[in-house]
Amino acid sequence: MDATIFALATAPGRSGVAVVRVSGPGAGAALAALTTRPPTTRPLPAPRMATLARLRSPDDGAVLDDALVLWFPAPRSFTGEDVVELHLHGGRAVVAAVTQALGALPGLRVAEPGEFTRRGFENGKFDLTAAEAVADLIDAETAAQRRQALRQMEGELGRLYDRWRERLTRALAHLEADIDFPDEDLPGGVSDAVRPVLTALAAEIAAHLNDGGRGERLREGLHIAIIGAPNAGKSSLLNALARRDAAIVSAHAGTTRDVVEVHLDLGGYPVILADTAGLRDTADEVEAEGVRRARRRAEQADVKVAVFDGTLWPDLDADTRALLDADTVVVLNKADVAAALPAGAAVDGHPALPLSARSGDGIAALEARLTALSADRLAAGGAPALTRARHRGALEECTAALQRALSAPLPELAAEDVRLASRALGRITGRVDVEDLLDVIFRDFCIGK
Repeated sequence: MDATIFALATAPGRSGVAVVRVSGPGAGAALAALTTRPPTTRPLPAPRMATLARLRSPDDGAVLDDALVLWFPAPRSFTGEDVVELHLHGGRAVVAAVTQALGALPGLRVAEPGEFTRRGFENGKFDLTAAEAVADLIDAETAAQRRQALRQMEGELGRLYDRWRERLTRALAHLEADIDFPDEDLPGGVSDAVRPVLTALAAEIAAHLNDGGRGERLREGLHIAIIGAPNAGKSSLLNALARRDAAIVSAHAGTTRDVVEVHLDLGGYPVILADTAGLRDTADEVEAEGVRRARRRAEQADVKVAVFDGTLWPDLDADTRALLDADTVVVLNKADVAAALPAGAAVDGHPALPLSARSGDGIAALEARLTALSADRLAAGGAPALTRARHRGALEECTAALQRALSAPLPELAAEDVRLASRALGRITGRVDVEDLLDVIFRDFCIGK
């Protein structure tokens, strides 16, 4: 924290504008070194006002660039420290020259991945859930991911956990009063006052946990597996939905032997669509491994798209029919040449969508169905959703401690479990005991953030 750090805060490469960020006690001096020529001096620009400045090499005074500079004095900055932003022309040579000049100044070094955000957390600008949301917002590829990250970055999730922790703190105070003053005539009985609070809180946390992994799925994408017999048209369907040739299509059965994935944006929701090997018994060792992987992907998928060859109606593939369940969308492919398909066809009670992956007829209806399913599983509710396995693990630990407290025979034991529950919540937001987590959380950030 004593060092002044700098890094390119925009994507590397050729661009119209590149932003270099400097943070730390030497940020102001670094800006002065780049914008003045001894023995003259130039005052720092007005805070948070973009100012045009000529940047020069501190060594020989050579012009590096004409840039817009912004000065954010502590504590009113992203990191809580003095911060300078240099908005440069985005050529590689310009960025290289400016960063080289900064690196030559005493007390400055290149930032580690996530170090700007980590300094903001350590200086109390936001809690850990908001810091994690910064990374989620950078990685967001769909509108729904962006909305979820913004809600979390604005503190909704952290405020929820802080309110729960405040209730635990009050309950703990009651329990400790019962321990410290056992002979005092406390009105109503402390245990009777605490039990409803702990019971209600345990129920709220359990309901928060029982969300079907909505927040985590939205961060990572809903997994949809396309399954079916060889030559049913699975790869053609994947290509039609992806609108590109992502998978090889061939009349030869068994062409797809591994899982082929594409990432889609369906109505603003992220989807990972997987084409799998055709389901059949085979003596070919490689194809058999592909079939095994196809079945495993079908078991793990949030949604399955079962593709049947409509020209075989009604003698449809038994292996695929055995995998149908409530999370399956049934498709009858090759509808353009399947003359025998009846209107309103269903397969084992599952309504079937007739379509042609080759001509594109029916693809829009399938997309609408998959979009509706994605929204049903991923759409944000009124309360903020937990978004990471780290949150879920701490909440499960908190719930277990509350259950122990409710059944504890002595107030001393109940108080210790309430204390443990409170610490579990505090670790989510970074209020307590998180030093060992910081490297893990921030190491996946990009440099400059």
